[in-house]
Amino acid sequence: DYVVVKMIPDNRLPPRHLHSVHTGKTFAVIKWESPYDSPDQDMLYAVAVKDLIRKTDKIYKVKTRNSTVEYTIKKLEPGGKYHVVVQLGNMSKESSMKINTVPLSAPDALKIITENDHILLFWKSLALKESNFNESRGYEIHMFDSLMNITAYLGNTTENFFKVSNLKIGHNYSFTVQARCLYSGQMCGEPATLLYDELGTGEDPSAAKTGRSTDVAAIVVPVLFLLLVTLGIGFVVLYMRHRRLQNSFTAFANSHYSSRLGSAIFSSGDDLGDEDDEAPMITGFSDDVPMVIA
Repeated sequence: DYVVVKMIPDNRLPPRHLHSVHTGKTFAVIKWESPYDSPDQDMLYAVAVKDLIRKTDKIYKVKTRNSTVEYTIKKLEPGGKYHVVVQLGNMSKESSMKINTVPLSAPDALKIITENDHILLFWKSLALKESNFNESRGYEIHMFDSLMNITAYLGNTTENFFKVSNLKIGHNYSFTVQARCLYSGQMCGEPATLLYDELGTGEDPSAAKTGRSTDVAAIVVPVLFLLLVTLGIGFVVLYMRHRRLQNSFTAFANSHYSSRLGSAIFSSGDDLGDEDDEAPMITGFSDDVPMVIA
């Protein structure tokens, strides 16, 4: 025996497993499941987004029959903080979560140029890589004195450089440049940090190491090149001498070649000295041999 029981859906239950799938600078993808499995009709959800910095609210409506719902919240601000609430349209129990969007990137190529009584900070425009950044927003600059353990706000600018004066000799400073913070410093960009070396050298230690490495390379590379050239010339000289010796020997062997014997004949030094002794000496002429005078 058996009995079939059909549960009555409870529309007062909250959405299940609400979580963030992906968060960007201006959007966030959230996901949740229906209050009960396999809904047999379309369900209307209300997605309330509260801006915790601006203190504003927006409500979006999502209608679907799917058990798993994925929704993208758009038109958010970089570096913002939001509180998201999802519930059925009949104002049932709710599920909530907090979302922090990705802040603006740090400015690239932050450099220091040292002048007589001040330094200049330079960096690339953030608008080159951030479409959500407007130059009118500007940048703000901070300085940290490691000797005094003090962080100071130096000011803001809409330019891509900033002048810093009244630095003390023997102090190490760290400078940070970031997109200007909005709403009482609650919505800022990522900072770009550069260490200013002591004694007013105005160099980043990493840059100094790179410079020293470059200087060493400038010395080592020419020396290695000269060694290679010297070795090459030495090999050429040895090759030319070898070729001359080989040619001399070939000429010498050809001059002593006997076509009758089919081989070259060489004599020792002693034989060369005895040739004159063995040759017959001409002492005179016989009267029987006629002499012809031309």
